[in-house]
Amino acid sequence: MNQTRTLLFFALMFVAYLLWTEWEKDYGPQPVAPTPAAQTDAAAGAGKANADNSVPGSTAPAAVPNETAAPADGKGELVTLSNDVLRLTIDTRGGSIVRSELLAYPRDPVTKKDPNPPPARLLNDDPAHFFAAQNGLVSSTGAAPDHRALFHTDQTNVTLADGQKTASIDLTWTDPSGVKVVKRYTLNRTNYVVDLDQRIENGSAAAWTGNAYQQLQRVPAPKASWLKAYTDPEQHSFFGAAWYSPDNKFESLHFDDFAKKPLNRQITGGWISMLQHYFFVAWIPPADQGVTYSSNIVDPNSATPRYLVRAFGPAIQVAPGQSADSVARLYVGPKLQGTLDVIAPGLELTSNYGWLTIIAQPLHWLLSKLHAISGNWGVAIILLVLLIKAALFKLTDAQFRSGARMRKLQPRVAALKERYGDDRMKMQQAMMELYKKEKVNPMAGCLPILITFPIFIGLLRVLSESIELRQAPFFGWIHDLSAPDPLYVLPVLYFLVTLLTQRMMPTAGMDPTQAKMMKVMPLIFGVFFAFFPAGLVLYWTVNGATSLLQQWWINRSVDKADLKAKTA
Repeated sequence: MNQTRTLLFFALMFVAYLLWTEWEKDYGPQPVAPTPAAQTDAAAGAGKANADNSVPGSTAPAAVPNETAAPADGKGELVTLSNDVLRLTIDTRGGSIVRSELLAYPRDPVTKKDPNPPPARLLNDDPAHFFAAQNGLVSSTGAAPDHRALFHTDQTNVTLADGQKTASIDLTWTDPSGVKVVKRYTLNRTNYVVDLDQRIENGSAAAWTGNAYQQLQRVPAPKASWLKAYTDPEQHSFFGAAWYSPDNKFESLHFDDFAKKPLNRQITGGWISMLQHYFFVAWIPPADQGVTYSSNIVDPNSATPRYLVRAFGPAIQVAPGQSADSVARLYVGPKLQGTLDVIAPGLELTSNYGWLTIIAQPLHWLLSKLHAISGNWGVAIILLVLLIKAALFKLTDAQFRSGARMRKLQPRVAALKERYGDDRMKMQQAMMELYKKEKVNPMAGCLPILITFPIFIGLLRVLSESIELRQAPFFGWIHDLSAPDPLYVLPVLYFLVTLLTQRMMPTAGMDPTQAKMMKVMPLIFGVFFAFFPAGLVLYWTVNGATSLLQQWWINRSVDKADLKAKTA
């Protein structure tokens, strides 16, 4: 491959990658079909489901109408539970978490105009952006509070105090029959994990049988414009439901596929979640429980349908005068690699790199180490470019030396073009003979490109998905490496670097159409990169600048060697 085609190759491959990511959304790997056992168990619950399809039915025998679970009149109160990194808002109507604020992650970048922006909000009670972590109990033999029941608490705003390891808030629901449920949420310090304990105290005269469930319910974000869909990394990040099982590992379901391919699986030792760019929420049942995972669309015909995923636990039996506990954990926070696998197996896979995982994970590890040394993510990106360049030096050196020799042959190639005119076959044969005679390999540039392109795409995924780069400053005017350069300095620098690189490339033998295309490519990419995250453009600009310097040095050394040979 001629060096002059390198830029065009990258352009075509990059467009192909973007098209592939769009194809994956509709035709990528789909959930494994549910087993017959899972279908039977889930059908038992679904067959007795409440008219509100956001509430599951019970799998307990001898079904009776569960009227006590229906919501009573009256509004709930909002209470908060906070630690150093997380502030949760809990609605006593349902006892569910309706709002979460990530205290360590500002919603907007810190600037002089706004030095204290509000924290990012993940769970949200705004109807237009609704996202809630709900849970409850259902019973076909007696009273049970689902996620619509009214709870009571004497606590209002609970904050983890200095010296405390945990902070908890208790919500109580009591039925006239004597059944009492105490729902406790607990937070640890500097932790995004919420512990849930539902204690069922049976003060009635009859045995109580029911099921616990946890679910996530949300309204998806609106569709982006075509330009944002291709240039905003958030649009290339997976947005939907995901779950994990020891057998099938990580699986996902896009919101667009909820109606066509609903989830219905019996899993032991897994979790279920909803993912978005940088953050996610996941319910993690006890690892030894067989749980039915399912998906549903609430009010599918409304203007804002809500998408729901649920973990439905096994039957719980409580004899009169006895009590039992149902526990689960909830993760509400960022996709922090290196810590998630400690919380639950497979949770680190929420940073979904797809087929690029084998490349992206080592790149993320290396980038993190370089940041630990430099203290700046922009500097870490520059150091990563230099390390990759050093690792591939021998390959790129051969590529550039071949390009330098081919540049020397341009006058002779031009003469061949004049001699053979439109007879392309004879011209190609003559060019191959010339390359063979001068010991120039026109394919020398292929291997470096084939190696560097997967690295570039892998790094694109890392820079797009890594929470560490969100709102990470570089220097000067760049306050957020995950956002476009506000002054367009980096895209302009990239344009200039590409323009200079083109002038050093051999162009003889190129047809007029290709030559015109090569001339406009720097401008096209410069405009294209104006909408890309500054971190990506920084990588590509530094990579291009180092390649330009390497090509200049090699051209200079080849010229000196030729001059020395002539004067010898």
